[in-house]
Amino acid sequence: MHPEKITEVYFIGIGGIGMSALARFFHRQGARVSGYDRTQTRLTKDLEQEGISIHYVDHPDHVPSGADLYVYTPAIPQDHKGLQYIRRNNLPLYKRSQILGMLSEQYLTIAVAGTHGKTTISSMVAHLLLQCGIPANAFVGGVSVNLQSNYHYDPDARVMVVEADEYDRSFLRLSPHHALISAVDADHLDIYGSGEKLHRAFVQFLERINPRGTALIHEEVSLSGPAGLPVETYGRSTQSNYYVKNIRKENGQMCFDASMNGEQVKGISLAMPGAYNVENALAAMALVCRLGPSPQEVAKALSAYKGVKRRFEIRVHSPQQVYIDDYAHHPQEIKACIEAAKEFFPGRELTVAFQPHLYSRTRDFYKGFAQSLELADKVILLEIYPAREKPVPGVSAQMILNELSPGKGRVLKDSLLPEYVRKSRPPLFMTLGAGDIDRLTGPIAQQMERQTRQNSNDDDEK
Repeated sequence: MHPEKITEVYFIGIGGIGMSALARFFHRQGARVSGYDRTQTRLTKDLEQEGISIHYVDHPDHVPSGADLYVYTPAIPQDHKGLQYIRRNNLPLYKRSQILGMLSEQYLTIAVAGTHGKTTISSMVAHLLLQCGIPANAFVGGVSVNLQSNYHYDPDARVMVVEADEYDRSFLRLSPHHALISAVDADHLDIYGSGEKLHRAFVQFLERINPRGTALIHEEVSLSGPAGLPVETYGRSTQSNYYVKNIRKENGQMCFDASMNGEQVKGISLAMPGAYNVENALAAMALVCRLGPSPQEVAKALSAYKGVKRRFEIRVHSPQQVYIDDYAHHPQEIKACIEAAKEFFPGRELTVAFQPHLYSRTRDFYKGFAQSLELADKVILLEIYPAREKPVPGVSAQMILNELSPGKGRVLKDSLLPEYVRKSRPPLFMTLGAGDIDRLTGPIAQQMERQTRQNSNDDDEK
């Protein structure tokens, strides 16, 4: 596929974080882009403002008949009328992963994989490349604060940064030159059936790497690449090729030193809290150094990195209250977020509101969720966000609550969460989840900001 020869593309599910980035790519290439989504969101409004036509009614009449590509995601139900129309008429239909796979063959592709951390790392890589003057196209699974987008386009790009998603084995479509694996924890068992099969898929991903390419793997991940593939490790162990040391908090930032294949870099600063984000930053730095910049150059560029929305995003920070929002939806991610919050804001009572994502994931990991949530002082559970699934009898947020210490948690209707915050005034509050809990973050932040102003006015009157 030659992208510059594509004149029209139609997307089903265009408002998804991955689909919207791909839509933006073709739009910037000059193609006519349109699509369907179920509801209007901030993201679809942005696409429309950029000149992309979107409809919100599922009817074949809205599907163009002469597009070069019709793109969909596995999240689209099989009874979708537009999808059925495209199949019935034998139009050129592709999964998003297939299109990304074809694009990855056109560029020197850096693919960031792993069950945790890939969005943050891929956004860091994109930022560092741009700061170091290397033209790149970037497809990120979240909205980069620096880019103010989930996508970056450069007409002179020879490099492509892509988040390599293991869901539905999508990453096995890619042909990367450099690849990273940050973690391989059991997840997406509705797709893989077992952690062993998931592990096997990551091995297959390594086999997709260009023979002249390289792999970078976290030191705690036990994977072997194909014979002849250069594999390096990163983490905190001095046995790794890249490792961090002297992690500390200074002036509201994470600071650390790093050894990068023997070269020592001191006084690196990162605006994102958490030791796990320090490791993410190290991984991004190591990947970018493969393209020529020096460790000192990428360390300087890292200091300007501002993070990703919904990745330990501090929405409110006042003397009375702190509010953090994060996309975490796996027990290990929740554990890392809670530990980072308690480390960065010591002495504050932490209340966590968590919305489980998927019935199958809740069924498979409810004990793990409870174990991680036990690290918080108080826990609010919202009901499960079903996404692509139908309800499973007996599976609910109550399963997690039953595993928590008596009195620590409660199940609350999502619409009542802002009112809970208003009444309880938690000094440190987190919302966690990959569902639609993000629609509550604005009202919660506004509520806390009103309380902060009220407290300030009360102090002035004294």
